[in-house]
Amino acid sequence: MDSTRTFPDEQWEYKDPETLGCSSEKLAKIADWFTENAGDKPYRAIIVRNGYLVGEWCQGVAKDAKLPLASAAKSLYSCMLAIAVAEGKIGSADDKVVDYYPEMMDVAEDEGPKPGRYAFEKDRNLTFRQLICNTSGYMKPGEEPGKVFHYQTFGMNILTHAIAKQYGNYDANYPERLPGCGKLIEEKIRDRIGGNWDYNYGNFKLQPNAKLGVFGYYTQIHADAHDMARMGYLWLNGGNWKDKSVVPAGWLEEAVGISADVRANCPENEWKYGHGFWSNAYGKIWPHLPRDSYAASGAGRKHIWVCPSLDLVVSQSPGIWENQTENDAGLLRLVVEACSG
Repeated sequence: MDSTRTFPDEQWEYKDPETLGCSSEKLAKIADWFTENAGDKPYRAIIVRNGYLVGEWCQGVAKDAKLPLASAAKSLYSCMLAIAVAEGKIGSADDKVVDYYPEMMDVAEDEGPKPGRYAFEKDRNLTFRQLICNTSGYMKPGEEPGKVFHYQTFGMNILTHAIAKQYGNYDANYPERLPGCGKLIEEKIRDRIGGNWDYNYGNFKLQPNAKLGVFGYYTQIHADAHDMARMGYLWLNGGNWKDKSVVPAGWLEEAVGISADVRANCPENEWKYGHGFWSNAYGKIWPHLPRDSYAASGAGRKHIWVCPSLDLVVSQSPGIWENQTENDAGLLRLVVEACSG
C-alpha cells in the first residue's frame, strides 16, 4: 500500500481544490447548478479528492443527519461477505447458502411476502455470490439461480442473516434477540475506519403469515454524507485504511466490475451490476463518465460514487436526481469536468 496516502481522522480535512488539480471556478458552478435545479428539494453532497474534502453543498438537511442508505448498504453487505470468507466463517462465496442458513427454505406457500412467492426447491442451489449479485432468484418462480438479474431485498436479508448466524449474531426464531449483521458491519468495518454510522432492523408491511424471521429484518444502515464518503474512500483504496486491510482487495476488484452471471445471461443494456455495486465498466450507467467508476446507490437518492482514475469520491445524501443515470449529465459530470485537469 502507498504509505503517502492521506486518510481522514475524526473529520475530513479541507484543502484548496487548486492544489489537488481541481478547478475552483468549475467547482463553483456546482453551487449554481444546485440553485438552478434543486428548487426546494433537500440535498447534501460532498467531494473528496486525494483524501481531502474539496467541496460541500447542503440545503434542507442537517450536515450531520444520519439518513437510511437503503440499498446503498448492499455494498457494505458485499464487504462483510468478503470478510466472513477471509475469516473462515464461510468457505467460499460460491458455497450454497442453505448449508449455512437452512432456515431460508422454511417458507411455505402461504408464508412468503406475497402470493406466488415462497421458497422453491430450486433455491437450495443458490450461492452467496448469486445473492450479492442479485441473480439468486430467491422465492421468485421461474428464476433459476444465476440466470436472471432481479434486484431484491429479501435475498439480501437471507445473505446478511446467513453471515450473522455464522458469528452467532442471528436467530431466525427470535430475530430481535441478537444484534445481526449490522453489529458485524460496525465492528469489522465502521470502527476500523473511524466511522460513526448506526443501524436498525426494518420490515415491509407484509401479509400476517409472512415468515419475517427468515427473510425479513432488513439491516438498515444510517449515515451522514461524510461517513458515506468514508465508505467510498475505503473502496477507492482497495479495502485498505491507513496501515491495515479492512476488506480483501481481490474481492473489491471483482465486486466493482460486472458480475459473470450478468454478462453471461443478461442483455448488454443490463451490464451495470457487480457484487453489491453498480458498475460503469461498460458505460451503461454513465456513458460520459470514466469506465472505472462505480457506486453504491439506494432509494431516497442516496449515492456514493467512486472514481479511482481521478482519485474521487462523491457522496449524495440525498441527491436531487430521480434515477442515478441522471448524474451522467448532472452533478457527477460537473465534478469530473472540474477535476480532470
